[in-house]
Amino acid sequence: MKKYLLAFALTIVQIISAQQDCTTAIPICSDSDISLTPGGFGNVHEGEVGCLTPSPGSTTQGETNSIWLTFSIETAGTLTFLITPTGPGANNIDYDWALYGPNHNCSNLTAVPLRCSYAGLGSPLAPLTGLNMTATDTTEDGGGDGFVKYIDVVPGQIYHLLLNNFSPTIAPFTLSFGGTATLLTPFDNNSGQVYQPNPFLEPGINHDGEIIICSNPASFDFSTLSAEILNSNPNFVVKYYKSAGDAADGIGEITLPIIVNTANTYHYTISYVDPTRPTSFLNQCRQFGTITFVDKSFQLTPVTLTSCSNNNTGTALYDLTSAAIGATPNLTLQYYPSMTSLNTGTNEITTPYAYTAPVGSAFVKATNEFGCVTIVEIKLAFHPIVTVIEATLRACFIENNPSTGEFNLPNAPVTLDAGTTKKFYPSETDAINQTNEILNAANYIAPNGVVYVRVMNATGCYTVAKINLVVIPPVYSTVLVDKVICIEDKTTLDAGPGFSAYEWSTGETTQIISNVGVGTYWVKLTTGDCTAIQKVKVYATEQPVISNVEITNTSIAVNVTGGTPAYQYSLDNVNWQESNVFSGLTRGDYTVYVKDSYDCIPMEIVIVVPNIINVITPNGDGVNDVINYSALSGKGNLILNIYDRYGTKIHQADKSNNYTWDGKIGGKNVPTGNYWYSVTWNENNKNKTPIKFTGWVMVKNRE
Repeated sequence: MKKYLLAFALTIVQIISAQQDCTTAIPICSDSDISLTPGGFGNVHEGEVGCLTPSPGSTTQGETNSIWLTFSIETAGTLTFLITPTGPGANNIDYDWALYGPNHNCSNLTAVPLRCSYAGLGSPLAPLTGLNMTATDTTEDGGGDGFVKYIDVVPGQIYHLLLNNFSPTIAPFTLSFGGTATLLTPFDNNSGQVYQPNPFLEPGINHDGEIIICSNPASFDFSTLSAEILNSNPNFVVKYYKSAGDAADGIGEITLPIIVNTANTYHYTISYVDPTRPTSFLNQCRQFGTITFVDKSFQLTPVTLTSCSNNNTGTALYDLTSAAIGATPNLTLQYYPSMTSLNTGTNEITTPYAYTAPVGSAFVKATNEFGCVTIVEIKLAFHPIVTVIEATLRACFIENNPSTGEFNLPNAPVTLDAGTTKKFYPSETDAINQTNEILNAANYIAPNGVVYVRVMNATGCYTVAKINLVVIPPVYSTVLVDKVICIEDKTTLDAGPGFSAYEWSTGETTQIISNVGVGTYWVKLTTGDCTAIQKVKVYATEQPVISNVEITNTSIAVNVTGGTPAYQYSLDNVNWQESNVFSGLTRGDYTVYVKDSYDCIPMEIVIVVPNIINVITPNGDGVNDVINYSALSGKGNLILNIYDRYGTKIHQADKSNNYTWDGKIGGKNVPTGNYWYSVTWNENNKNKTPIKFTGWVMVKNRE
């Protein structure tokens, strides 16, 4: 048969009084270990332990430190058992025992045991005792080896076994059954019985009776373990107790959640409930188990993360995963912006390594492999903010490009913070992204506009400031203008008031300079820190030019271009007239003077009023036969043209015909009549003044 082992250990120090009487005997229903300590005799002295009269020196019949057990038979056969003291000093432990039944009446205190014996420390097998297959005695008479004859059993029989430790030392023992019979039990999953189709499971992650708690002490509901323990076995119930004694006595059952801790061991019993036989022996069967708690809670450290709130955004970029909260690799971390979100499982921060937030807090929910949760706060703080102000830089215009100035950007007073560094950029976007840096910041040439400076402190935080660039335009004199004078005259130049300094190209440093002739001048005009160079020209007036002179008989008309009207005319440089015509002149040379409104030294030319020829008689007598102006051959471009009454040129006299006309055309005399002529030439002066002399001539030809 299967060997059922019942082990009693000295781990329980309290006395189990309720189990020390027959009426409260402990049912033996499985091979599970039961930790009990016999102590005392219970409420009633029962039985003659050892079957004999008391040992020498004993004053008490029956029980001293005893325990009652009961069991039932499932299959017929022979039944043996072995009682073995254990623990320190086991060889000197004397267990007496008495077996009652079948179907013993516990109220019969004088019933005779079916079998009884004692270890008999002097026997060869001491301290062992029990039933075996070789003994023939049914009771120990003091001369045997501690063993008596087996019993024959049939199904349904119930037996009671009284064990008493006669020795003064309290000690545990083991009880194992043998023979061909089997005990009635609902707990033998390996026997093929239908009571327990599945093995019971110890609770806990590893099925070792250790339950994980996440705080110590902790509130725990033991009923949550029942389904796991029973493992779908029907007609079983689990009850929980604070001590082994309570479990053995079936008192103090834990029915509500209680506060547990890791220092205590808790107990449970598995009982069968026969659904058809409320009084069945099976219903007395209990299997015992223990539960301990292991605290798997953990602690994390609240920390503060400090980051830069750059460019006055009011937020900073945080790497929450870098917070030194003491997390270990076995933890699963979730990040939330608030405790409300953490508690509701909403708004989880999915990119904690790049979390943008204002000053405040983030919360970490850390879960270990046992499901224990710790919540820790990460406070979010800012490094000192870089304070900046908008600044304006002014620069004098650049002379060759007046719309631009040269700016020293590092001089812009954009911050009062100490220990900052600056980098300059053409746009705010560039300053934020650090692109297109201005490398020549100390001599930056630009027109009116703006640039941006990234101001950074020692922690690497930055704020972008705006720098307005103002080009101070040149300030010129509104008084100083170009002048026109006669080339022989002098004048004054006045730069006007309002400038802090003057420097002329002549070397003078006054507002006004005098005795200035025709030419180009400049003056440096200083306003504040800027100096503008203003040029001024003194022009010689444009002299009038005698464009031509027309001579008609005794009059001349002087035609003038250039200069500045009104003109004045003179033949002696003393007497002047506004008319350009002089009349009543005789043949000869004249000097003509002309001046304009500037009254400069007059222009003059010398002209000749030629001899006037009005009649020719080309008859060959040598008198007035031709018109002859060869006397003017020294003039430039001298030409004599003859026109008929209709204005048709009929003759041209020039160097080729010695500037003469004989009254003929093509060798034939022209008809008698009046003809017009003009004599043109250029005077021999620098302007080659054109002269035109016109008149008429009568040609008398003899028919």
